[in-house]
Amino acid sequence: MKNNRSNINPLSHFYNIPIYESGESAIQGRENVVKLSANENMNGPCNEVLNQFAYYSKNIFEYPDSSHHALRHKIGKVHNIDPNRIICGAGSDEIIQLLCRCFCEKNDEVIYTEHGFSMYKLSALATGAKPVEVKETNRTASIENISAAITSRTKIIFLANPNNPTGTMISDSEIEQLLTKIPNNILLVLDGAYSEYVDYSDGGISLVNKFSNVFATRTFSKIFGLGGLRVGWGFGARDIIDILNSVRSPFNVSSLGLKMAELSVEDVNFVKKQREINKVNRDLLRNRLLNLGLSIDKSFANFLLLRFANEGQANTVDLFLKEKGFILRKVVSYGLPNCLRLSIGNKDICESLYSALVEYFDNND
Repeated sequence: MKNNRSNINPLSHFYNIPIYESGESAIQGRENVVKLSANENMNGPCNEVLNQFAYYSKNIFEYPDSSHHALRHKIGKVHNIDPNRIICGAGSDEIIQLLCRCFCEKNDEVIYTEHGFSMYKLSALATGAKPVEVKETNRTASIENISAAITSRTKIIFLANPNNPTGTMISDSEIEQLLTKIPNNILLVLDGAYSEYVDYSDGGISLVNKFSNVFATRTFSKIFGLGGLRVGWGFGARDIIDILNSVRSPFNVSSLGLKMAELSVEDVNFVKKQREINKVNRDLLRNRLLNLGLSIDKSFANFLLLRFANEGQANTVDLFLKEKGFILRKVVSYGLPNCLRLSIGNKDICESLYSALVEYFDNND
């Protein structure tokens, strides 16, 4: 039998990079499942996307516009920002990776909070930089702890707001306080993947306009319902955008993804409606689950983080819900072994899930 390993060695720092763990999407032996593990908008995209998807898919033989001109200008119009300071990527994940690739090297440091999105750590490791995990306070970012972790080697600070997987959030005024404590040669990246779910948040756009060392990332994967098309964008100082564009792949976003994102960003009423639906279902479900004795922080996103007595109970509940056809997200890799993350579905899904948890606790008191 031939050896299936080569003698080709990667850069030494690649040996220490773990593989990203996505949420489960299937239950073995079961066909009809309710996937609540990926924070997707289960209502799907806006009507214009549904109506025009087939039409625009006929043109997939064409290369996409490598400048993303139309999408950048439509984003700029909706948010009243300069389209020349916008970059588009294959989801905001790619932009996070590009930021680390362009502004970090070996022995540099990248700060992120202890329960922050795992791509911050993985993207830092891929450049040879050192990821620095900072303690949160009650699963919420602490500006004091972040500023205390800064050293002469710090290059980037990643802050998801609202945060995934906790759902917690800090205010713009707190972020401004943080900015007074960090040198202006350190880049603060505000990850606004879930900012559209907060009716008073602009996802850091106003802070980017006020501070040259702030960069905001956004995605079409969440409230817009385009997770399968992989489209995201970032907004920052023009020189930062120019560097990122010089490194990114020229055709990094598909033509179909670009067009569907254009249709989506223009439908501001769709976003408002999805935000309202999510808030009603999320807050009602949270209140009902709190009455069952669960511990759940207030969430500003489209998911809840359920805290159980211990890891054993979390695993037992996870298995019980799988038997009922529900897939939740285990978050052990985020340092939360006693928790399960629950995406907010429609009203019927929330009702069914609640009934399943009532059954579990009735039988396990």
